[in-house]
Amino acid sequence: MEKTTGVIYILTNPSFPEYVKIGYADDIEKRLQQLNRSECIPFAFRVYATYEVNSRLSDLKIHSIIDKLNPNLRSIENFNGKQRVREFYAMPPEDAYSILEAIAEIHGRADKLKLIDMDDTARQAEETAQEIDAEHKERLSPFRFSMCGIQPGETIEYCANPDITCTVVDDRTVSYNGQNYSLSALAQLLQGSKYPIAGPRYFKYKGEWLNDRRRKPEQTI
Repeated sequence: MEKTTGVIYILTNPSFPEYVKIGYADDIEKRLQQLNRSECIPFAFRVYATYEVNSRLSDLKIHSIIDKLNPNLRSIENFNGKQRVREFYAMPPEDAYSILEAIAEIHGRADKLKLIDMDDTARQAEETAQEIDAEHKERLSPFRFSMCGIQPGETIEYCANPDITCTVVDDRTVSYNGQNYSLSALAQLLQGSKYPIAGPRYFKYKGEWLNDRRRKPEQTI
């Protein structure tokens, strides 16, 4: 009877969605525990797929194939004068899976390849990470009320309480309780946040989210 030593794995992590980790483990659950023990990453690794193999270091052959196909995909950096070559590749997990799938089919071992369903915890982590990334990008993206077709003097409402409103002063400023704020500064005040947040995510104009309005190709002003 054929003895399986371990698995080649594909791991994903919402902390860096542009990368996948491809490696080998005798015990995939133990490997996950080792990786997720670190407090240096916001979100946990999850298993995207596994491929059962009969020998250790089989992942090095996979690495070699990917490196030959595109040497720029591998995460390599120089740190303290030393080159650090890691098991991370800048590719979608679907592409990594396709490589394993082709290898499995060539060796007649397609039944040893497993795509792992995402559980609720992993799904929630991914959604949270996407939300954080979207908010970060929006904070970096300049917002103007003219993007939304909103004129000075018009009123917008706070999402958590529509009775809380503010008045647009100019293209970037609103008035609330007699003081002028940027939209992000007011959102931070109302949310009670210690950190900067993206203002357009917390206000509506005539019942429509500001972010939804500014994504529209044209606005009638």
